[in-house]
Amino acid sequence: MNNYFEDIKSHLTDLDFTISRENPANGILVIEKEEVGIKNLILGIAPPILILEQYIFKINNKNEEVFKSLLQKNRDIIHGAFVLDETATKVIFRDTLQIENLDRNELEGTLNSLSLLLSEYTDQIIKFSKY
Repeated sequence: MNNYFEDIKSHLTDLDFTISRENPANGILVIEKEEVGIKNLILGIAPPILILEQYIFKINNKNEEVFKSLLQKNRDIIHGAFVLDETATKVIFRDTLQIENLDRNELEGTLNSLSLLLSEYTDQIIKFSKY
């Protein structure tokens, strides 16, 4: 059986991400690369998929404008999407990748997508977090 945990960890190291926490038994990695806006990105290795989740902001007042804008922005996101937690109070970036043949380029695509999203959409995220 493949050692997905070590393979993914190796890809992240090659991409110059810092692994701030890891739990091999549960298949969890937490990474950061603050210069591209990524901090406490959680990777969950759950064969046959890899789940990536980054907390973005908390919704203080549920507002149709915020939800509509997030859904519209999803159309522009290259990999991944905005999602809400089960209480609809936290906005999270989430992507899932097939793990069996995952290569560094695929993982890098998701990480670049998140970084680009954060840089392009920062003003809106700040605005929405203040509602």
